[in-house]
Amino acid sequence: MAFRLPGRLFRLAKIARTLLAYDAFEAFGIETLSPLAARIGRWLRRSGLPARPGQRLALALGELGPGFVKLGQVLSTRADIVGEAVASDLSELQDSLAPFPFAQARATIERELGLKLEEIYAEFDETPVAAASIAQVHFARTHEGDDVAVKVLRPGVEAAFARDVDLLAWIARLVERFMPSLRRLKPRAVVETLAETVRLEMDLRLEAAAAAELAENFKGDDEFRVPSVDWTRTAKRTLCTQRIYGIPIDERDRLIEAGHDPQEIVARAARTFFRQVFRDGFFHADMHPGNIFVADDGALVAVDFGIMGRIDAPTRILLADMLAGFLTQDYQKVAEVHFRAGFVPESQNQGAFAQAARAIAEPILGLPLEKISLARLLAQLFEVTEQFQMETQPQLLLLQKSMLVCEGVGRTLDPSINMWALARPLIEEWMTAHRGPLARGLTGANTLLARLEELPTLISNLDRAAALIADGGVRLHPDTLAAFGAGRRPSPWPWIAVGAAAMAIIILIFK
Repeated sequence: MAFRLPGRLFRLAKIARTLLAYDAFEAFGIETLSPLAARIGRWLRRSGLPARPGQRLALALGELGPGFVKLGQVLSTRADIVGEAVASDLSELQDSLAPFPFAQARATIERELGLKLEEIYAEFDETPVAAASIAQVHFARTHEGDDVAVKVLRPGVEAAFARDVDLLAWIARLVERFMPSLRRLKPRAVVETLAETVRLEMDLRLEAAAAAELAENFKGDDEFRVPSVDWTRTAKRTLCTQRIYGIPIDERDRLIEAGHDPQEIVARAARTFFRQVFRDGFFHADMHPGNIFVADDGALVAVDFGIMGRIDAPTRILLADMLAGFLTQDYQKVAEVHFRAGFVPESQNQGAFAQAARAIAEPILGLPLEKISLARLLAQLFEVTEQFQMETQPQLLLLQKSMLVCEGVGRTLDPSINMWALARPLIEEWMTAHRGPLARGLTGANTLLARLEELPTLISNLDRAAALIADGGVRLHPDTLAAFGAGRRPSPWPWIAVGAAAMAIIILIFK
């Protein structure tokens, strides 16, 4: 691996140079550089840069290439690392590049599907309508007369991202090794999240599957639609979906001109987002305005399903309890939820955490209704993680980012309303169904039944273990025997340990 070190160091120098040129180190809280680095920075610094550190960092990452653009998108979910303002700026980082030649797109489609392009499509627009770091999109028409959108992976994208991810993983290992105070922020986990996100995005069959699952969840819903997938024209490097028509959700004037009510669109977006997160636990995690359109009948239509989020049922209930605690200003409940979920170590002071939650929430909840931001509330909560050794929760960070984008869209359409207030009846109905006495009783009963169903297996495993011991079928290493004190009077402690384990199993089953 040593032969890769020079290349890594050269690339690292280029990254540092670019960050200095855009004066972007401030975004990471590094405001004072060494005297030499500061002098180099003043020499390299470009003129006319934006005032906000997050904007400068976004420009620097854009110049460093596709892998770093994706890193910026991951960091936009990590307000605990870069702060709320920088995370917000990074959420607007545009993933766009110059398009690649049509000949390469044609070659990819034909190689993936094993047919000539003319056999696959009756018409194919050679000029792409969108070009990003991973793929670009063309409009086409099938021989059956269907208008479709065709996504094609960028040539060589896998190798390019592999190089960037390898470098970032190396940097993350160095950070964790030489900066112990930053280990809690899990830099390697951030890079792993980036790698997993990119891996999923580079297999367009997985994106097709995500679109199909989301469409199934909203089957028969008049408020939200997902374009259908043409599986016969879809492969790993090309995706074919129904072409959608509509107005981008942030183009308020066009929407009003077309007869749509902005407040109803915001309400529909809130209800749709709530159903994705709480009802289904599967949500579109890249709902920026370029990916959401309003159809002629007022329904919302989503595109681009490369980044999706999942939240399991227990976490959804914990999240609901946490938000309910904040909204009712029951900060002790907020603290109890965090400790019960294991988000905060038991060694921390629960009362102090409740006090911190109050300090975060009161300034936000004290604002007029239309200015209250649940996404900002979560972002500031994540910023106090270092004080309480709270480990990051990737699924909640992705949710927080999505909420922030949705709130931004809602305020663009109508600054005088709060989208979560519009969805309140739906939220209260869900809370009653899942957190009421009957729901809690059913949950407890289901848990007990599940554990009782496991009882025969546990007993069978214990019987087998006892039989093996009786028959001499379990062989212990001599060192292990020595550790137990072989050759001396049998100690009662192993039997006490077995008894304690048995009691633990019984408690686990019947608690």
